[in-house]
Amino acid sequence: MPSFLPPPHPKERRIIFENISKPGYAPDIETCLAHGGYESLKKALTMKPSEIVDAVKAANLRGRGGAGFPCGTKWSFIKYDDGKPHYIVVNGDESEPGTFKDRHILHKDPHQLIEGLAISAFATNTHLAYIYIRCEFPHAARIVWNAVLEARAKGFIGKNILGSGFDLDVYVHQGAGAYICGEETSLLESLEGKRPYPRIKPPYFPAVLGLYMNPTIVNNVETICHVKHIIRLGAAEYAKMGTPGDGGTRTMCVSGDVVRPGIFEIPCGAVTLRELLFDVCGGLKPGRKLKAVIPGGSSAKIMRADEVYRVKVKGPDGTMVEKDLPMLNVVMDASTLQSVGTMIGSAGVIVMDDSRDMVWALNNLNQFYANESCGQCTPCREGSLWMAKMTTRMLGGGGRKEDPPTLGNIADNIAGRTICAFGEACSWPTQSFLAKFPEEFEWRETGVKKNISDRADGDAISQLKSA
Repeated sequence: MPSFLPPPHPKERRIIFENISKPGYAPDIETCLAHGGYESLKKALTMKPSEIVDAVKAANLRGRGGAGFPCGTKWSFIKYDDGKPHYIVVNGDESEPGTFKDRHILHKDPHQLIEGLAISAFATNTHLAYIYIRCEFPHAARIVWNAVLEARAKGFIGKNILGSGFDLDVYVHQGAGAYICGEETSLLESLEGKRPYPRIKPPYFPAVLGLYMNPTIVNNVETICHVKHIIRLGAAEYAKMGTPGDGGTRTMCVSGDVVRPGIFEIPCGAVTLRELLFDVCGGLKPGRKLKAVIPGGSSAKIMRADEVYRVKVKGPDGTMVEKDLPMLNVVMDASTLQSVGTMIGSAGVIVMDDSRDMVWALNNLNQFYANESCGQCTPCREGSLWMAKMTTRMLGGGGRKEDPPTLGNIADNIAGRTICAFGEACSWPTQSFLAKFPEEFEWRETGVKKNISDRADGDAISQLKSA
């Protein structure tokens, strides 16, 4: 059976996707053991739990699900011996548009996840864990549950794991396919059988009042997988692969108008946008020019191809100096992207060439967020729908002079006024599209600009017909 991934690009370093890349690699436990599976768990069980937490901190592992919070710091919020039940919930509700990495781990290498989960549980004194998978991944749920049963039969989870005296039960739970359940407190509400309304923070931080109001760790699939490799490689070696404060590798999902879209596992901070798009991904499609990039999944603010950022860097004498940074020279790591006003998020890189209509692209996102709002908060519930209605009308030739400022005003009154970060997720695209491409929204006052390519207009018309 051939590998589903092509050979790695020279700029890649595959650790999460190392085994998945091998021809004939199967998701069963015998294949996993033949490739060194569960050796990291055996090593971890000889360590003190606090040593594992310290190693994860020293490795500079940041969450790979979107927020990018330091993983070891999150774990340290739970007091090991507080006498309360602890829980770990693996967030496999991958639904951010432009992101498609975790599903491949679930399908192709579930034991990597289970091993990382067992180590994480041992480190945090957790004896019950859940793997939450969205219902659109039914095959993945079956594969992971079968892997859980295999691991239990081999003694890697269950009672007295490998004679260590440590117990851990793992269950797979399927969600109902709501994007909002990617938000950790919404996911916990869903897991408890309730409507998935996000909880107010504070006081409901999961590490304090999480699942069943007990301390809970919620981490993304890829994040948990990295834990086993920190134990295998050592914290220092793992951290060296990335940048200060952002260690290891990051799996980037590149989609859109490039020659070679796909999944690329690259050390954090090892490539610029130029290297990612034009070297790793083979450049743009023939005859096209780069127009924009969304670097971290659909909720990240868009970057315009011709913009130049003014950033502060450390000079030769150690003082901070300002310099110009062209968009294509931006390094793909968390801190650099944050410094230019966007984020790495889930590393879902969406590439748009000069054939793309920005009003159509924004409307596509607005329709998604209007559909996925949980409805708990009025600004988000009403505002996301208003924005979708306006951009749909603009596409249909009904643009008005007041539309751009009205769209911006709606977005501004959503961000920062909701219980969870969905408010920012649905407003940031509108804010950034309007700021970066004002001319395309102004065109809609008198109809669609005539020299937008047939492909972009055709897509817009097709979307209107299917709405």
